[in-house]
Amino acid sequence: MSHVTTHILDTALGRPARGVPVRLESAAGHAPWEGVAEGRTDGDGRVADLGPGRLPTGRYRIVFDTAAYFAATGQRGFYPEVAVVFELAEAEEHYHVPLLLSPFSYSTYRGS
Repeated sequence: MSHVTTHILDTALGRPARGVPVRLESAAGHAPWEGVAEGRTDGDGRVADLGPGRLPTGRYRIVFDTAAYFAATGQRGFYPEVAVVFELAEAEEHYHVPLLLSPFSYSTYRGS
């Protein structure tokens, strides 16, 4: 399993968000963001294999291409992209970063 995983629930439609392009990026020091991995949510709205099994501590972000998802589902969204920045502080812990999404709002939290 990847060190970082995610899933997306479409709260407006009441179901997992399928087919959302997702990127995991790293900010090594103060350098620009560098790509670590890419994926796409499955039928359950999950990306279980987003990156390697172990990552060094540091600052990361997950970028969700919500414009592609809204277009595919016939919804008009306000946020074409959602970027969630987080600190991977414990090298031995698993990090799960879910996204609750609707066309005009989103929220996130650290999952388990």
